[in-house]
Amino acid sequence: MLETIERTKTQKLWREFSRDKVVLASALYLVIIYTVILLFSGLIAPYSEQFSDPTLSYAPPTPIFIMDQGKVTWPFVVHYERKFNAASYGFDFFPDYSKTYPIHFFVHGDSYKFLGIIPCDIHLFGVKSPARIFLLGTDVNGMDNFSRLLYGGQISLTIGFLGLFVAFPIGLIYGGISGYFGGRIDNAMMRFAEIIMSIPSFYLLITLAAILPSGLSSKARFALIVVILAFIGWAGLSRIIRGMVLSIKEQEYVEAARSLGGSSFRIITKHLLPQTASYLIVAATLSVPAYLLAESGLSFLGLGIQPPDASWGNMLREAQDLSNIMLRPWLLLGPGLLIFLTILAFNVVGDKLRDMLDPKSHGRQA
Repeated sequence: MLETIERTKTQKLWREFSRDKVVLASALYLVIIYTVILLFSGLIAPYSEQFSDPTLSYAPPTPIFIMDQGKVTWPFVVHYERKFNAASYGFDFFPDYSKTYPIHFFVHGDSYKFLGIIPCDIHLFGVKSPARIFLLGTDVNGMDNFSRLLYGGQISLTIGFLGLFVAFPIGLIYGGISGYFGGRIDNAMMRFAEIIMSIPSFYLLITLAAILPSGLSSKARFALIVVILAFIGWAGLSRIIRGMVLSIKEQEYVEAARSLGGSSFRIITKHLLPQTASYLIVAATLSVPAYLLAESGLSFLGLGIQPPDASWGNMLREAQDLSNIMLRPWLLLGPGLLIFLTILAFNVVGDKLRDMLDPKSHGRQA
């Protein structure tokens, strides 16, 4: 009977969720972007994350042609040579139309680990040397922006969930204990949480990132950023969980568990905290964008992930130069657009889940 009720409730929530096309499109976008970037970056990227050719610094996006001498043909590119431009007194890229280079699919190239485990060198598309295919141009070091966008997303998209895995358990247990015992224990624990919440998180991150050793690897720096963000973010969650537990612990089923001799830890973990699941789902979808923005902000300031390792934040650093914004908008377009769309999608899905799982919201709609 209970399984039937739960199944009916789940079906009702899914119908309500899928009825909103904007929310459905946002959820689909998140599924696609996470699947593509976390699982298939190496396959889709035409070059490795470390690929660099200084002679191709600031190369523009490579045009793809489908017409040759007035006839439709297989997509191809041409080789671009960097030469001095007497008109602009600088170096520009000039196409060499004397030879064409067709785009091939599933070609051998730079090695990578498929799904992060299997060594592989097959790429979805590519062209033969000396031609190159840069869908979003290159940066100052001649590194392919499209490939770096995919590899950098692995860091930017995972930092939020890794932060949640650290912050949420701490906030849950801490808030649950505080709300269940109440009294002096509750008062002391909440004062400590308020001290943590009063710390200006972004300035603390800047300070800590600035004093880290310059030779620290990007992976170690990434791990430290996750830990710092998580240990700052648990306090706000614990206060909300504490408030929910205070209202739940007087329910009859909790009193029954207590009268049957259930331990405090068991009552908190088995009977109280599971009742906060609906809030946690919403909080998770709304917290991931905050971690993503924090990492992007630090990397944009040069205090986060360091080149040659990529993240969406450090790819935006070159957008600080006004000439790059005016002359090379592809440096800003890729990472900026993906950060904007990803945060927007999380917020749209989170707002919808909050409306669906909030009993007061259903009461107002009725």
